[in-house]
Amino acid sequence: MDRFRDDEHREIDKPKSSMMLNRSMTLRNAANPIEFPEKPVYFYPSPPPIKRNGSVKKLHTSPLESTGTSFKGTVKNLCSLFESRKPSNLQPQSPTKPAKSFNSDSRVSSFSDLGFRLPGTKDSVVIYFTSLRGIRRTFEDCYTARMILKSYQVKIDERDISMDSAFKKELQNVLDQKNVNLPQVFIKGKYIGGSEVIKQLNEMGELSKLLRGLPLRPPGYMCEGCGDMRFLPCSHCDGSRKYFDEDEGQLRRCPDCNENGLVRCPLCCS
Repeated sequence: MDRFRDDEHREIDKPKSSMMLNRSMTLRNAANPIEFPEKPVYFYPSPPPIKRNGSVKKLHTSPLESTGTSFKGTVKNLCSLFESRKPSNLQPQSPTKPAKSFNSDSRVSSFSDLGFRLPGTKDSVVIYFTSLRGIRRTFEDCYTARMILKSYQVKIDERDISMDSAFKKELQNVLDQKNVNLPQVFIKGKYIGGSEVIKQLNEMGELSKLLRGLPLRPPGYMCEGCGDMRFLPCSHCDGSRKYFDEDEGQLRRCPDCNENGLVRCPLCCS
């Protein structure tokens, strides 16, 4: 029985081996065998040996050195060529314009040298300015000049030309100019200048000397009549700029107020 079992195992093993052999044979002996081309082998030439003693010398004695010297030589030749072609009768250059000094006011003409005076203001400070923000630079200059003057707590007569056009005509007549920049400051009736002049006088300590002797305002003072607005609605026409004339039976232009129907505050602007 054992012998018979051995023979069965041998018979079972034989076909497996034959099948494995057959599969391998089918791959090798196929009708259209797949042949994979062999990859070509490239032989690169080996790099030349590095001569460590002479490599540094070759680097320093490279052709760049010679080209650099030749380039310098060509530049010198070109410079000499252009210098030789320059005309000899050159006109002297005009002197450069001197830089604006710190004490010069670029936006305001030097009216202070001409001695302009504002009558009836010997004991006060008068500033012509605008409260409109249409031109930012002008508004900032007016605001700066007003704040500097108010810091000395002196009584200031503020004349806003945007609220009353009569102030603009008054300033033009005093300075004899049609186009006048703002602000413009008068101290004790004497013309001082614009915002730049006020800034410089304040920084140098000269503004306090000019304001010496003027009446002072108590700190935190505010006008009870207008609230420091300097203008009030006209009491005659109630700001309408017109009133009814009963004698003639028609409307008339109010003679007391300006073009905006406003009058100066009698408490702080008298």
